[in-house]
Amino acid sequence: MKPNTRKTLLMAMLPFLLLGVSGCGGGSRKDAPDAAPSPGCDGSCASASTFLSVADVERILAQGITEAQARGVAATFAVSDRVGNVLAVYRMTGANPAGVELTTNSGTSGGLEGVVLPSTADGLAAIAKAVTGAYLSSEGNAFSTRTAGQIVQDHFNPGENFQPAGPLFGVQFSQLACSDFTTSIADGSFGPKQSPLGLAADPGGFPLYKNGTVVGGVGVIADGEYSVDLNILDRDSDLDELIAYAAAFNYAAPVDRRADRITADGKTLRFSDVDADDLDTRPDNAPAFGSIGGGVGALVAVSGYNAGAISAGTAFGQPASGIRADAGGFADLDAFILVDGVDAQRFAPAAGTDGADALTANEVSAILRSAIRVANRSRAQIRQPLGSQARVSVSVVDSTGEILGILRTRDAPVFGTDVSLQKARTAVFFSGANSAALVATLPDATYLNPDLSAGATVDLDNYVTASRNFLGLPGLLADGDYAFAVRSIGNLARPYYPDGIDGNDPGPLGKPAGQASAFSTGLQLDLVYNAIIQHVAFAGGLTGTDVTSGCAGKAALGGADVAAGNALGANGLQIFPGGVPIYRGDTLVGAIGVSGDGVDQDDMIAFLGLHEAGLSVGNAQNGRRADQLTPQSVRLRYVQCPQAPFINSNAQNVCAGK
Repeated sequence: MKPNTRKTLLMAMLPFLLLGVSGCGGGSRKDAPDAAPSPGCDGSCASASTFLSVADVERILAQGITEAQARGVAATFAVSDRVGNVLAVYRMTGANPAGVELTTNSGTSGGLEGVVLPSTADGLAAIAKAVTGAYLSSEGNAFSTRTAGQIVQDHFNPGENFQPAGPLFGVQFSQLACSDFTTSIADGSFGPKQSPLGLAADPGGFPLYKNGTVVGGVGVIADGEYSVDLNILDRDSDLDELIAYAAAFNYAAPVDRRADRITADGKTLRFSDVDADDLDTRPDNAPAFGSIGGGVGALVAVSGYNAGAISAGTAFGQPASGIRADAGGFADLDAFILVDGVDAQRFAPAAGTDGADALTANEVSAILRSAIRVANRSRAQIRQPLGSQARVSVSVVDSTGEILGILRTRDAPVFGTDVSLQKARTAVFFSGANSAALVATLPDATYLNPDLSAGATVDLDNYVTASRNFLGLPGLLADGDYAFAVRSIGNLARPYYPDGIDGNDPGPLGKPAGQASAFSTGLQLDLVYNAIIQHVAFAGGLTGTDVTSGCAGKAALGGADVAAGNALGANGLQIFPGGVPIYRGDTLVGAIGVSGDGVDQDDMIAFLGLHEAGLSVGNAQNGRRADQLTPQSVRLRYVQCPQAPFINSNAQNVCAGK
């Protein structure tokens, strides 16, 4: 929460109102005038004609600028399309004069806490918010950056003690510019594109819709803080969110697809704490963008993202967007593939690179096919209407982390593609025999002080030692004796162990009290911290050198990179469920990662997709799975499959005995 902008309207009664009434914003508010029902979109509404035009972008900017002027403040805006192309960055004169501080206002230190972006780099925060609104949303769900903040913190819900961490704890460190998967402005229009700060959890970012389908996102930074809401038991009057709400007017998400019509773990999600009645203007009456004087502000260039002009977005699902329907071997599954600027498939099934037992291209193809078939008959958790099929991305890697294949279902949220790859690599990282040696070669993470000078350092080897001691496994990350699913690894990365037991120490991959926050998650962030900083310094105009591809192994600013070309950490690690290792007998040969419409669904699709492929490769044998381990007398988890998960079926315990 941002104390300088908070306005408490509802306190103790709000949780009950949230559960009892479905409406715009927090659930108890009436629908805003801009909120129309969905025109029945179920993943098939996107077409070659649904995209943001230059006129659309101008209108969005004009609506937001007019609201900011009415409030007597200056803001910076970013607009993106659905695959992350930044269509405009506009900075009002005098915006964020003291810069933008990355802070959770929780009193913690470490990680990215306290880093201050210069005022000239405030567009990076706005871009991250816009991309987040676009990437987390689909025709079946509309999630804002406020929604993101609810599901990535140390408790779900934030502010409720003795609750487990958010279901997407850690997702904020995805879509990174150092990734070998995401693309940049230099690659052309095809995506998914990078985000300068990963995914944002600070209110002020919304998805943009036309005719029921996502066409992009808008992000606003005006209050000088890139933060999170630490307590959702009240309602805030957040400056960024108010201005962004005005900007998104007429492009707002259908009311029946918004997060406050969706539950996770029995809890209603949040979309916005404001609605049209809270605005100081009527956005419909905003002047034309071309009539706004030059003294108000200007379009600005952001290195790696936008050249300082307004451009039209790409139409999602068309070749130019980088994601389109497959016309080849997976067409019968209604599957989608990733393509490059000349419409060539980027990640077609390929053989592993890791020796005689390597996965074959046919095996990779069969695993992808099986996982998509499981997804197509599974019921989504975070998608409307109820009973919709799950929409996911699936990635397969070999035991060195090399990408062997990526496939998506129709209308899967864009964020999940990079995350599915992170999950696959994370399962290999902890199940393999070479990760300790890799970590030993990596430079320390060097934290920055608020003035951007070098501060404390973190030796990544300490995480290896702590994990070995915690689990009682002196050969962990070196002998490959145990198979770790991403859920198991997430157990070890939470701020408390067991998850949700306040006052306990963290898992060995996490941070202790006083250091843990949404900007400081432990090994996950520290592995890529230097790369994030290097890119932010470049995109913010502070240095002339951008980060190279591959997130692990980057040195502090000015240092020499190491471990170039290693794929295990090439797009970072992920610490929420949805990935399992793949074995040929006792030999680790790769992993599968899944991300999309619910973390238990992700687990199940990865686990059953591998099991049902009917191959000589499959899931780890029961005796080597991480759920055989009981550190501190608490058993680790391996996978958790949902109850009655299939459409038109009452089948239960579908993962038992497999």
